[in-house]
Amino acid sequence: MNSINLNFKPKLHVLDANQMEQIHMATMEVLERTGVRIPHPRALEVLDGAGARVDGDRVRIPAWLVEDAIRQAPSRIVLGKRDGTRSVFLERDKSWFGPSLDCIDYLDPVTEARRPFTSDDCRITATIADALPNFTWVMTIGMAANEPADIADRVIARQVLTHCEKPFVFCCKDVNSARDIYDMAVLIAGGHEQFHKAPTLVHYSEPISPLLYFAPAMDKIIYCAENGIPIINFPAPQAGSTSPATFAGTIIQGSAESLSGLVVAQLVRPGAPFIYGAFTTIMDMKTTIFSYGAPEMSLMVAAMSQMAQYYELPFFGTAGCTDAKFPDPQAAAEVAFSCLSSALSGANLIHDAAAWIDHGSLVSPSFMVLVNEVLEMVKQYMHGIPVNEETLALELIDHIGPGGHYLNEDHTRKHFRDVWYSDLFDRTIYDVWKAQGSKRFEQRLREKTLEVMNHKPSALAPDISKELDKMARHWK
Repeated sequence: MNSINLNFKPKLHVLDANQMEQIHMATMEVLERTGVRIPHPRALEVLDGAGARVDGDRVRIPAWLVEDAIRQAPSRIVLGKRDGTRSVFLERDKSWFGPSLDCIDYLDPVTEARRPFTSDDCRITATIADALPNFTWVMTIGMAANEPADIADRVIARQVLTHCEKPFVFCCKDVNSARDIYDMAVLIAGGHEQFHKAPTLVHYSEPISPLLYFAPAMDKIIYCAENGIPIINFPAPQAGSTSPATFAGTIIQGSAESLSGLVVAQLVRPGAPFIYGAFTTIMDMKTTIFSYGAPEMSLMVAAMSQMAQYYELPFFGTAGCTDAKFPDPQAAAEVAFSCLSSALSGANLIHDAAAWIDHGSLVSPSFMVLVNEVLEMVKQYMHGIPVNEETLALELIDHIGPGGHYLNEDHTRKHFRDVWYSDLFDRTIYDVWKAQGSKRFEQRLREKTLEVMNHKPSALAPDISKELDKMARHWK
């Protein structure tokens, strides 16, 4: 027979082409008719001069101006490791998972005691993120309760830059913090030119739903655009609370909020690297929480991912988080569902994988290890099924015939490693499991976590560490 070679990546669509067009036009209507509040003089001046209708701090942005900004923004952003290696390619439907940021509590992997997150905990979580292969980038993960509020964001950023070599998405309180964190990244990269070959740093900012900007957030958008720092503009509309209770309405509002920041960034600097998205989820009416494990969250994220591909913009997605209180069966189920959904929808930079427990308040190193294992399963699934003359194996099937077996065949020896084998999930029979110590999943997870915590990231050069010390003395 003729040779066949089909490499098909599994794909999920939750919107058809007509629905995407409807959502786009509705988003343009929101920006033109309702507009956005931006209490920021420079942003208002820039928007007014470009053709937006400015009434006080209310800005209505015409569709042509939004569509111009979409065309000007890069459809591809490449991020790099600390050594300059180009490692994360935000393009089309490629997916890259990483942990989240700004949790307030820490769950000790040995004692399971819950306490406030500290800067030293950030050293541990950054080290774990560096060690686990399915996290291709990192965030600060927690807030340093032991540091002065004015400098805590810079302290934990330094911890990440020191103890993890992967691209770093950061959040900070104001433009002064953004400037200091950027200066640290440029120093480590070896200068501005080296940094911009493959930025190691991405800034995360949020409009306030519905349709409002806090002035410092706009400061940071403008600063990042001016300096070529990739910026994520990521609102968090909550269906039934800060956005319409309908999923389409929440998607439209979130898209309008994100795109309004895109317009400002492109007016400040055409071609400024910008990452689109929104954390679209529900308000749980039983508890009033902002849910991180709801299936509706994954459904709306998948729709937003499709809209990003419609606009040809890199997308910041959400998966790998849970409303559970511990790394328990609920957490595992919610994580597996959301991670597979995001990968299938082609979300690009996917955050919350392996950090956020208890609807965004708790960090758990054990949970990070658990999610890394789930991502191994997702990665295996996303490889799809190669179809060619070798994998069809028609000659082999005919050779073995009815009633035979394939254990001794060269073809089996060649391909049995195509299967994924976990060193955390157990497939042994009961008697073997007992003979090996009767270790339940929780014990295996704890042992694996402690092993990963012993990872040693590459150290920064001593002269760079000394220069970082000098920078830190000026933060106060």
